[in-house]
Amino acid sequence: MKVDHSLPLEYSTEENRLKIYGFWIFLGAEIVLFATLFTVYFIMENRTGSGPTGNDIFAIGGVLAETIMLLTSSFTIGIAIHAMRLGMKKAMMTMFGITLALGAGFVAYEIYEFFHYVHEGAALQTSGFTSTLLTTLGTHGGHVTFGLFWGIAIMIQFAKRGINAATANKAFIFSLYWHFLDVVWIFIFSFIYLKGLM
Repeated sequence: MKVDHSLPLEYSTEENRLKIYGFWIFLGAEIVLFATLFTVYFIMENRTGSGPTGNDIFAIGGVLAETIMLLTSSFTIGIAIHAMRLGMKKAMMTMFGITLALGAGFVAYEIYEFFHYVHEGAALQTSGFTSTLLTTLGTHGGHVTFGLFWGIAIMIQFAKRGINAATANKAFIFSLYWHFLDVVWIFIFSFIYLKGLM
């Protein structure tokens, strides 16, 4: 395996570069998935029937807390990747761990939020609005949950194997995934929560 030392470690082999390219293609498919969910949501958002509206169930305080947790985790994963590039394994692992802890806090609050919505009468079968709301939020939350398990697996590999071309590539690809989820959340925060509160 030929290593190009002029490139960052995660790009240093042809195999690594192809994996990153392939992951960008995967993210393109994810964009289509979330674009479809948003489109259906926008069609159904006023179809509330006798159920609650967004203004009835959304609480800005909790949503802001979720947003701060997820956006901060995007910052910490960026620091983790920078530390990895500098060969600082301990700092990289610390920042990676903080990222996952913030992600876990986000998921915990989202689970609480779902119970709150159901308690307020906003279940999957209540209306077109609640069905598409919970499906969109659940899909994003499912992606974050998957990311938590994936991130733990990467941390275990770093603990066992250290920083090398293979582990660096995996961590960098994970960071792309995590940043993507943060971008999706910005759309959810702006066009579902803030719009629903107006």
